[in-house]
Amino acid sequence: MGRIRIGWGEESITPDKKISLAGQFAERISEYVEKPLTATAMAVECDGDQMIIISLDLGSVSYLLTKKIREAIKAKCPEIDTDKVITAAIHTHTGPATIGGQRSKMNSSGVMSTWREFIKAYLKPGQEYVQSANLSDPEVATNEECAELVIERASKAAVCAWNSREDAAFTNAFDRAAIGMCRRVDYSDNTAQMWGDANTAVFTELEGGNDSGVELLYCFDKEDKLKGIVVNLACPAQCVQHRLFVSPDFWGETKKLLRERFGEDIFMLPLCSAAGDQCPVDLVRWVNPDTDVHDPNLIRHNPPVRKADPSMFDLEGMKKAGKRVANAVFDAWDDGIGESQKDVKFEHHVHNMQLPLRRATLKEKIEAEREIKDYCRNKEGNIDFNDIANLQRYIGIIQRFELQETFECLDTEVHIIRMGSIAFATNPFELFLDYGNQIKARAYCEQTFLVQLSCGGEGYLPTAKAEGHGHYSGFIASGQCGHEGGDLLVRETLKDINKLFADDYKVYEYKE
Repeated sequence: MGRIRIGWGEESITPDKKISLAGQFAERISEYVEKPLTATAMAVECDGDQMIIISLDLGSVSYLLTKKIREAIKAKCPEIDTDKVITAAIHTHTGPATIGGQRSKMNSSGVMSTWREFIKAYLKPGQEYVQSANLSDPEVATNEECAELVIERASKAAVCAWNSREDAAFTNAFDRAAIGMCRRVDYSDNTAQMWGDANTAVFTELEGGNDSGVELLYCFDKEDKLKGIVVNLACPAQCVQHRLFVSPDFWGETKKLLRERFGEDIFMLPLCSAAGDQCPVDLVRWVNPDTDVHDPNLIRHNPPVRKADPSMFDLEGMKKAGKRVANAVFDAWDDGIGESQKDVKFEHHVHNMQLPLRRATLKEKIEAEREIKDYCRNKEGNIDFNDIANLQRYIGIIQRFELQETFECLDTEVHIIRMGSIAFATNPFELFLDYGNQIKARAYCEQTFLVQLSCGGEGYLPTAKAEGHGHYSGFIASGQCGHEGGDLLVRETLKDINKLFADDYKVYEYKE
């Protein structure tokens, strides 16, 4: 038990040049900045232990990028225990690619290659891969340039947060916002599609549920003034994901509204909970975007006009989503957030879990090679991002078969923190909601702040149901681990959390 100390830092990670926008099969170049991208850091010290969480307005934060951010922090401030530094991505699709990509812990094997590089070996004579945008334009920042900026600014924000820590207090709270909804559509033939069309007689249900809960942490300085707010919800920042501008998506709108209410010096630490099968788009009440998003999965032929949200693929929908999150923060605050915690139990454990790699069979590999060869042979003209989208499931099988000859398990960095009555738990996946719900339902703590895409980007971690139904996010190509790894992650995370809270675990006592 000790007095908690908290500090904050924020730095822009918006490149000065145009950037290659990460997150879609189609190559995209930014045209302007809708709102700046930031790295926001919260440093916590208590009873000889510490934690720094850096929230990054990126699509993912690879293990390699995390490693370099930690090295930069150590060079700037040797007293920080960089093993206790946590990076996390909001999963915007309107931010830069950096370095390491997904599955970066495996890249050192030399087995992995990008899908675009891989396909070149299968092209017929005269055929080539054609980009939808010129990524080699000298006016476009390279991935390495973007990474250098992120490393410098993220480490600066972390050190600023550490150096500004002071006696503090916090109050955890809860509210709701209708943001995340399941993005996998099930059909009567026992298949599913991410972004699938529900306006068909074979539509049966959305594959998973949703979680409208918003976990909140209001942090106060030594003078009991509100200093920063942690906002944790189960939805990636994927409203304007196809657009040609730089943006932190709905989180940028939320931050703007919070600063209008609480002052320009307020900090917001956005954290994405388990949301691998979630999105801000209502696939049942489909509303067409105002302009083409160049995504074959989102084509709807003559959809009915709906009275519903504006399209979440447009700025109007993005701003509405951001406003809903801000309103949850305001409602919890206005309702009265309760007593603050100052002298607390604080422990930070790093657990390197060994999760089983999702494996491909020899039969699957042979069939995948045949599918790719036949596709390229029968394709008239060159190959582009649409073809990669069609072939990525087969490319992923071949790459996995090669990878599993070297690796049996994925070395998975997980952080488990007790902070008073609440817990933080991280993972490097786009973790399906069901796993997060299992952890939240069974954890002994008062409130669980789950953080996905943290300290690595290891792809989707689907449920057994999603694996059986197939399609993107359920394919082997979509992530390193399958449901066996997901089940183990849940068990180990719960064991770690509940061990920290075992002595204080309370249950309701019913009185007659």
